[in-house]
Amino acid sequence: MKYIIEHMDEEMYEWCILEYKHISSIVGKENLIFTNVKKGAEKIKNLGAVHTKSISKMNFDKICVLDMDAKEVLRTADKQKFEYFVFGGILGNNPPQKRTQKLIKSLKCETKHLGNKQMSTDTAVLAAKMILEGKKIEEIEFTDTIMIPIKKGEEVILPYRYILKDDKIMLAPGIVQMLKKQKGF
Repeated sequence: MKYIIEHMDEEMYEWCILEYKHISSIVGKENLIFTNVKKGAEKIKNLGAVHTKSISKMNFDKICVLDMDAKEVLRTADKQKFEYFVFGGILGNNPPQKRTQKLIKSLKCETKHLGNKQMSTDTAVLAAKMILEGKKIEEIEFTDTIMIPIKKGEEVILPYRYILKDDKIMLAPGIVQMLKKQKGF
């Protein structure tokens, strides 16, 4: 089973790198493929296989694209049907830009969802991995829209769904520190 991240941003932003590091630690770099990386490939080359081409221009079979608008939820049995699970910078914009729809139209694939709320890419990969390893989506504890205190009187709102594990929000390591040092929002 391989996890493909279709990088949809023009740049390789710091937050992307932090999420991609988190994903690599979750699934292992031998199971991770980055596609459509136009800039910054050297920054993630140790996290998995990196390709400049879009997945739509590559030859992958048995593909499942994770799309919150899909009709069916991802289930453990799907690991028998698919070899590749596609995620990416296709899940993270708020409001959603529906870039997944364009990608789906260019691929021979099926789609599944992880619920109807937008997730960060690393959250989506973690949720999918948990499901493919035997959990039901209903058994995963989520929280929606989190607030990160930056300094007195200032906070950043992340309007996405995140996994809770032992009452702790599963964020990519380094995200909070990156937000705290960022100048202006």
